[in-house]
Amino acid sequence: LPSSTQRLRHSSIMETKPVITCLKTLLIVYSFVFWITGAILLAVGVWGKLMLGPYISLIADNSTNAPYVLIGTGTVIIVFGLFGCFATCRGSPWMLKLYAMFLSLIFLAELVAGISGFVFRHEIKGTFRRTYTDAVLNYNAEDEASRAVDNLQHNLRCCGVYNYTSWFASVYYPSNGIPASCCFNSSDCNQEDLRNATAAPSKVYHQGCFELVTSFMETNMAIIAGVTFGIAFSQLIGMLLACCLSRIITANQYEMV
Repeated sequence: LPSSTQRLRHSSIMETKPVITCLKTLLIVYSFVFWITGAILLAVGVWGKLMLGPYISLIADNSTNAPYVLIGTGTVIIVFGLFGCFATCRGSPWMLKLYAMFLSLIFLAELVAGISGFVFRHEIKGTFRRTYTDAVLNYNAEDEASRAVDNLQHNLRCCGVYNYTSWFASVYYPSNGIPASCCFNSSDCNQEDLRNATAAPSKVYHQGCFELVTSFMETNMAIIAGVTFGIAFSQLIGMLLACCLSRIITANQYEMV
């Protein structure tokens, strides 16, 4: 007959097994969601590189590495998301601890990024003002920055930095007038009118692009910050699950199958 110690040990294992199964299921679900997050970041990074390159050049003094950062971060998260699923299925305590450590690093990085974006938002606005002003003053309708200005003005229905008068100081205006991307009705907007400082105001948008973009940033700053911190703190759930599962497996010497 089994001793009382063996019976207690067997009873403890039987009671612990449902807990481990539950934690395992939760962590696999979390890891899968985490993996999807990485895939989304990777997709956004690729899309940003292919589609937003010109716009990014308007908000940064130099070519920014933001798309590459998103691509790299997304790839790493995909790899560790798969690693988290494997570690959970394997039931390896050291793998689970490594997974929890990685999640803690991601949490800290996202927290720092979110706080930095909020603290330095005025510097970001200042950089955008400076780079967009330079793009307007040096506009030639041909290079990448000029095409980005045209797209921004056409899509947001704005004109110039503060208003259409920003174009009067540009190198483009004396011979070509205000760019056609400022026109609110392209069929009733010719170059003759756009070169005429008296006729042009009735043909173009009056709202400046800088005010439009920055007001959008300010209005949605709380939402952006909330989403950023929400994603960051979600890493704490994964850390807690991984650490709890690792400790329970180690304490009970339970072999996952």
